[in-house]
Amino acid sequence: MGGEETNRISRMNELSPDSATRSSSSSAPADPLSRIRVVLVQTQHPGNIGATARAMLTMGLDDLVLVNPDRYPHPQARATAAHALPVLQAARVVPTLADAVSDCGWVVALSARSRHLGDAPMLPWAAAQRALSLTREAPVAFVFGCERTGLTNAELEHCHATTLIPANPGYTSLNLSQAVQIMAYELRRAAYPNVQVSAPKAEHPWYAPPSADDMERFYEHLQRILSATGFLDPANPRHLMRRLRTFFNRASPDRNELNILRGILTSIEKPKRRRIPLAGEPEQHGDDGD
Repeated sequence: MGGEETNRISRMNELSPDSATRSSSSSAPADPLSRIRVVLVQTQHPGNIGATARAMLTMGLDDLVLVNPDRYPHPQARATAAHALPVLQAARVVPTLADAVSDCGWVVALSARSRHLGDAPMLPWAAAQRALSLTREAPVAFVFGCERTGLTNAELEHCHATTLIPANPGYTSLNLSQAVQIMAYELRRAAYPNVQVSAPKAEHPWYAPPSADDMERFYEHLQRILSATGFLDPANPRHLMRRLRTFFNRASPDRNELNILRGILTSIEKPKRRRIPLAGEPEQHGDDGD
């Protein structure tokens, strides 16, 4: 590589506040994803670099290395990164793939093509599981080739394994950042398999389950209204009420929903003056007319 190209890459790295090589000590990191590295090789479109940074940050990855990109730094990379600029600003630029992965204990190539030489490609979720089991010892890199041709055979020689995303066999073409997003998601899923997704309302008392007494008062109210409307046979209410109990037990209404149901029953019991007449029913006129 000529002196001019070396100076260009050096200037790129000066833009990165975290351009020093990350430590590869064997102590276990607090975040299992902190030692996962994404390597982009000779990326042609700067927008894909920014979109990759965004895909990484959404899944908790922040170690990005660029191998001899065509155009970087570039305004379009910053634009497509959106709020993932910290990942972009910390990205290191190196001249060769060997430089990008020199401290890595396991290097995985992402390829859209099945190769006749070497082992069968791993599926993304299997590669993610293995990668996380190895990060205690050293960083692990996932390598993505350029948009037009992917990784060359020479570049694959720097990788220990390949991963193939099982896309539609009739059209396997994935945008670079889309491939990064899929792999990053599988890594996060493997790192945090037991994430509890809870709605913000879970802590609010209105959404707690109603007490047994509340439910009994509701059933009494429901039976009274259904008997008054003629829907329920007062001589034999048990069969229908038992089925209604089963229905509401299965629905498991919370306190707020139970209050809504009680309000509906009350509106039948004590209709409001503003109610809309039913079909065929004469309109009711208020007392405050002209």
